[in-house]
Amino acid sequence: MSNAIVHTYKLVFKGVDYLQSVFALVLRAWLAQVFFMSGLTKIKSWETTLMLFEYEYVVPVISFELAAYMATAAELIIPVLLIAGLLTRPAVLALLILNIVAVTSYPDISQAGINQHHMWSFMITTLFFYGAGKVSFDYWAFRKCASRCQGRDR
Repeated sequence: MSNAIVHTYKLVFKGVDYLQSVFALVLRAWLAQVFFMSGLTKIKSWETTLMLFEYEYVVPVISFELAAYMATAAELIIPVLLIAGLLTRPAVLALLILNIVAVTSYPDISQAGINQHHMWSFMITTLFFYGAGKVSFDYWAFRKCASRCQGRDR
């Protein structure tokens, strides 16, 4: 009886294991879309972006111009890395920092805005801890590197 339970368990959850990569791809695509659209909005009206960074957002330590350039660049570059699944963990770590700075530097953020940032943070940390999945350049590059390293050990 216990063998039948174990066999059934393995059979059912083997399918779930295959879906992990699809889930990771969906998370990457969702986050990429959200942040890329935000970056496009910033470059579409650069003067407004600079004004917002100067008068609305309270970014600590760096100048508002540098903050605007850095946030815009991150919002346009990191989504490309996410879609490709390239350098996913460093990319999402940078995105998490950007997300934290964004939510803490805007004093008038609504509860709905905070909830959205929390959701994005959970998605980001999921990708950080579990990786990009098998549908990614990270997976391909790791396998390629691992096979080369095994060849050197012989």
